[in-house]
Amino acid sequence: MAAAKVKIAVLNEGKLNFDKQLSMAALTAFADVVNFDDTDPDQVNLDIAHHQQALACASAFLYCSSQVVERAAGMEVLITKEMPVPGSVVESLPASVRLICEAGTGYNNIDIAAARKKGITVCNVPSYSTEAVAHMVITFVLNLSCSMQQQQRKLASGDKLGWRSLGSLPHFEIGGKTLGLIGGRGAIGTAVSKVAVALGMDVLISSRGPAQATETGAKIVDLDQLLTQSDFVSIHCPLNENTRHLIGTAQLGQMKPTAYIINTARGAIINEMELVKALQDGVIAGAALDVQQVEPLPVDSPLFGLDNVILTPHIGWQRIESRQRLLDTTANNVTAFLDNKPVNCVN
Repeated sequence: MAAAKVKIAVLNEGKLNFDKQLSMAALTAFADVVNFDDTDPDQVNLDIAHHQQALACASAFLYCSSQVVERAAGMEVLITKEMPVPGSVVESLPASVRLICEAGTGYNNIDIAAARKKGITVCNVPSYSTEAVAHMVITFVLNLSCSMQQQQRKLASGDKLGWRSLGSLPHFEIGGKTLGLIGGRGAIGTAVSKVAVALGMDVLISSRGPAQATETGAKIVDLDQLLTQSDFVSIHCPLNENTRHLIGTAQLGQMKPTAYIINTARGAIINEMELVKALQDGVIAGAALDVQQVEPLPVDSPLFGLDNVILTPHIGWQRIESRQRLLDTTANNVTAFLDNKPVNCVN
């Protein structure tokens, strides 16, 4: 008799496979997979009379009736993509759940301490989109250096005469310019550095520790030096208690008035309202933000009204090859865990 397949719930497949172009074969080869387009961890079903799993957790009946907990019933593995999994939900998960896989690099959306306490392993996928995000950074650098965004806005608004002239817009070569990478010694930062050096840029990397040689020849400096010397500042550190609002009024004030800031990491690393004011006041020349403090960015955000900002809706990781690699690596994480050889564990 064939061994029973492991049961997996993909709680928000729509975030990952939004175009339905990805193959789930790497998972379905060894697992019974239930896909949910989206799951709301805050949605509570108050009519719990018909939910035996919820009734079994009477002491925490409110949390046990959440969508996450209901859909986790009988599941051994949960797969999420940037979906909040707070401690209250983790604590109420059924005993069948042994593994939570974050289909991505950042895992600040999951209460790691609560998972550890409950004996649930959490893993992530640290390097699936390295090249894609690195190329996104360089795309921003190239666009900012030739005012591509402002020119296209003129054309879209019907300003065909203004579109033909740069006017006072910046337009410069990037060779010889300095790109500063905050937390840039990881995989993405290294990939960015390689391309930047190939384009003739000088690269600085901030470090709190002792200076070390880099494979790309980048110079290691402290954050203050990086901010004051760079023409472009790009963020490549994780979001945690030490990096939340790492960049605000004081740090932006250290930058050159002709400099640009780029964020493809996590939105909350920058104090968004202080950035808005700096952009409005001309403290720095502009910004390119693939991530925002709240996603999706609220429609009334002042960032939408700023001409010196390039906004994209967290698409750096979304290239189809990157997403397929992410899904396949997540499957590898599950099989390694089932073989008692877990990889990419974060707790």
